[in-house]
Amino acid sequence: MQLTLREAASYLNVPESTVRRWVSTRGLPAHRVNERLHCNAIELWEWALENGIPVSRSLLEQAQRVPEEVPPLSQLLAAGGVHREVDGRTRAEVLRAVVRLLPLPADVDRDFLADVLEAREAMGSTGIGDGIAIPHVRNPILLHVTRPLVALCLLCHPVEFDAIDGLPVHALFVVVSPNVPSHLRILAQLGFVLRDEELRRLLREAQSSEAILARLSVVEAAAKRTASAEATGGAA
Repeated sequence: MQLTLREAASYLNVPESTVRRWVSTRGLPAHRVNERLHCNAIELWEWALENGIPVSRSLLEQAQRVPEEVPPLSQLLAAGGVHREVDGRTRAEVLRAVVRLLPLPADVDRDFLADVLEAREAMGSTGIGDGIAIPHVRNPILLHVTRPLVALCLLCHPVEFDAIDGLPVHALFVVVSPNVPSHLRILAQLGFVLRDEELRRLLREAQSSEAILARLSVVEAAAKRTASAEATGGAA
C-alpha cells in the first residue's frame, strides 16, 4: 500500500513539511515514483515505531486490508536477468561480482550493498542446500528501490557458502525488494519453486536460460492451478 507524503503526514499527525524533513534527516523511508515521493504503509509503521513517533493504528489496519502484491518469479527474473559465468573464488568475491551485475538505479551505492550482503552472510549463510543460495539484505528498505527484482547468477566455480548441507554453491538467486512485505513474499515464492527437482537439475547443470525460465513457468503454473482448486474446493 503506497501513500503520498500528505497521507503519511495525516497518519503521523504532523505537517507534510515535517514528513519531508524527516525523509532527509531521520531516514523516513520514501520512494520516488513518477517524480513524486511515496511511502509504503508497512515501512512507515515500522519506522514510526523504531523512532518513537506516534502513529495512528489505522495505518497498520489499512495496510493489512490491502496486502502487498509481487509479480511471479518469471517476471522478477526478467527484471533482474540470468547472468552466466559469474566469476569469483570466494564468497566475498562472488557477492561483489553479483552486485556489479544487478540492474539497480544509478544512485545505489554498490560497495555498500556488497558490504551489507557480506554482513548478512556472516550472521547466517543463505545457502539453502543442493548448491543454491539466496543472498539478500535483512532490511530491504536500505536499498531505496521502487520495484522488486530477482537475479539468477550461475557461477564459474562452485564456492563454499557454509550451506546447510555443506555443499559448495553454484547458483545464486539475489533478491532485491523495496519493502519488507514484498521481500518476504519473494522469499516464499523462491522457497516453493526450488523444491522442484527438475528445476534444481537445470541449475546444477547450468542449462540454458530459456530452459530454466521455461521450467520455472511450469512450476508456477502448477502452483497456481493447485491454489485455484483449493480455493474453490476442487482439491477435495
